[in-house]
Formats: sequence, structure tokens, C-alpha cells
Amino acid sequence: MAKNLSTTQVLRQLDNALKRKRPLSLVRIGDGENIVLAQKSVWSFRKVMREPWAAMAKKGRKGIPFPNLEIRDEIVRSIRNATIVGILPKNDRMIRAPRYLKRNLTNQTFRYFNLKPKRTCHACINRIAVRKPKFRKMLRGKRILVINRNPFHIKSLLKKKPYRLRVTATIPFSNYSQINSTLRRVRKLKRKFDIALISCGVNAVILAPKIAAATGKVAVDFGKAPMKM
Repeated sequence: MAKNLSTTQVLRQLDNALKRKRPLSLVRIGDGENIVLAQKSVWSFRKVMREPWAAMAKKGRKGIPFPNLEIRDEIVRSIRNATIVGILPKNDRMIRAPRYLKRNLTNQTFRYFNLKPKRTCHACINRIAVRKPKFRKMLRGKRILVINRNPFHIKSLLKKKPYRLRVTATIPFSNYSQINSTLRRVRKLKRKFDIALISCGVNAVILAPKIAAATGKVAVDFGKAPMKM
């Protein structure tokens, strides 16, 4: 049975992994990931494509080619390989999405793919954690890699008060076609960072476990946390 971790427990696990130099990956499953997982599993393509998120993804506005069963299966593998999986609580009010796209759909897709994460947490852990002094304390003195469409903006936020953190590497990332080239760059940078903060939508779920496995470092699906900083 999965152990559901509090924000404090998640931060403690991240801190321990950083101190002991052990790999750890945290991924988060929200409405977008649920829609990707639902393709030809618990929903038909027709039903999936009726969703506004899916229509935006098809137009290239979510960073992935869509519809796409290959990406669906990559997300399934990532959930299996991740150390901690963020899922939405049953009565979530933090993300703006219809209720049927939230925890109920996660439960359906996890049952379909027989996904049973050993450790779970709140899917909005990223937004919650950045407001905690323990988050800043944990990262102070650590070398941070930022992966995002505009990593320099996030770098500037992390450098300012109250964070005053050190970003030692950045990788611009905007779409799924850059996954392999990004992983190549991450491997070359592995001596220059301790933790990767990845803010690139669904692609972050794919990247985090791969980065942790390839480098032995901590990799976090950071999502829209910079908007809450």
C-alpha cells in the first residue's frame, strides 16, 4: 500500500537524497497527465479529443505531439520508475480543472495500467513547498539545474530574496522532440549540479526519472512553482 507523504516528509526525503548524494525523482500527475494516460485505455480517442486541454495539445501548445500513445506509455514507465509520485487529493481545489479530470481519472488510469507507487504526495507539492522556509534551507549551497522554456527567468527568481539560491546550469526546453538532446546535455553537466528543477509540463514527468537514473542526482517535476514564488 502506498505511503502518502506530507510536505515536510517529502522535503526531508529530498534533503536526505541531496546529503547522501543518492538519486531521487519526483513526478506529479495532474489533469494534463491524466488526459495523456486516458488515451485508448479508459477513454476513447474521440472522448479524449473533446477536452480543451487535448485540443490545445494538438495545436502544439502543450509541448507534446498529441494524440500520442508512445508518450502515454512513456508516462506509465516514468510513474513506475519515480521515487515519489504526486497525485491530487480527492477534493482538490488548487488546480483549475473539472473534477472529472482530477483524482477520479487518476484512479481509473492507475488501475488500468496497474500503477502502484510506493510513495505518493500532493500533486501540488511544488506550489506548496516553495513557500516553506525548509525548501530554501534545503537548497541553500546546493548547485541547481533549471530546465524550462525560459530557464533564465526561473534562475533570476531563485537568486532573489528570500531564496538566494545558486543556479549553476540551465537548459532551454520547449517540446518533446528535445528529450534526447536534453538528456545528453544533462549527462555532460552532471558534475555541475546537485538537483534538477524541471518545469516543462508533461515532459517533466518523462525527464525526471531519466535524469535521476542517468546522473544519480535529484530530479524534481517543478511545474508552475515559479509562479508561486
